[in-house]
Amino acid sequence: MENANYQTEILNSNLYKIFGGVYNDFRSVARTDYMFELDPLEYDDFVDAVDKEYVKCIVLLENHIPTAFLVYTTAISESIELNVIHCLGNEDLTTKRRLLMERFMKETEAERKEKVVCYPLLGVQSSFTSDIAHYGFKFVGLAVLRFMMDNKNSEEILRSVSNEPQDESYKVVTWDDLYFDAAVDVIHEGFKTASDGLFDPRYLSKEGTNDILDKIVNGVYGEFLPESTSVLLHNGRPCGFCFTNITGGRIANIPLVSIKKDHQGKGLAKHLIKKSVEHILNKAHSGERDFTEVNVSAETNNIPALKMYRHIGFKEDYSYPQSYLPIA
Repeated sequence: MENANYQTEILNSNLYKIFGGVYNDFRSVARTDYMFELDPLEYDDFVDAVDKEYVKCIVLLENHIPTAFLVYTTAISESIELNVIHCLGNEDLTTKRRLLMERFMKETEAERKEKVVCYPLLGVQSSFTSDIAHYGFKFVGLAVLRFMMDNKNSEEILRSVSNEPQDESYKVVTWDDLYFDAAVDVIHEGFKTASDGLFDPRYLSKEGTNDILDKIVNGVYGEFLPESTSVLLHNGRPCGFCFTNITGGRIANIPLVSIKKDHQGKGLAKHLIKKSVEHILNKAHSGERDFTEVNVSAETNNIPALKMYRHIGFKEDYSYPQSYLPIA
């Protein structure tokens, strides 16, 4: 039940003139309080995205004035992606979040029978865990690691890693579209039992994995960097991949790294990642691209992966709870 002073509504044209204040309050703290890597959409662009149903927004009205909102989307992946919950000020936060979540659960009831809800609790939202656990959300800790282009120490660490595996049957080469089908097999094998499958069930099937990779290489999730995407060959056959793309104008990202099970445990992943990061670094130093960093995420309890990234020159920046709500 809604508090007498509070009502929730779906953002529509009747609210556009009075919603701008709380939205722009969020924009002013998106980077500092919510760890956004890029500035959110300008208000007019956000409204346009709502009109086109790219995103959906639930507004909490306090005595008919918008003081909080929740944004989610169902258009980008096979998951329902809950993007942010923001409240103006610090009063009655628990009640406001609860009312927004209850409206969200009601609005997505039918879709949740077929889709997982994914909600990264970035920045101040990490304190929401107890609030949303009430609705059945589960949690996985993720760490964000960065390789900064201007960090000489990181660059020295990277250069100290050998260029090729000692076993001459292995070779690291650059992406070619001919490797696409092999990549589907390798990524599916590596991710079908990983936590990523909890957030995005497409990893559980080859067809779904094909869709993910198709969107990566065709730039749906950000500009694909084929020359910086590395492939591990064993006797000429692909057995490992490190994909790279751009999540922001100056931020390169490693969204996927996987090596077939038979070739794991040999320290091969570091050669894949080194080749990718080195190519991005060289592009930045030559002035061809204005990259500031490469980032990657790993589970906080995956100690071997965290150590490997450190040994290549990455440094842990922050961690957050990645929450997900299984299919109802």
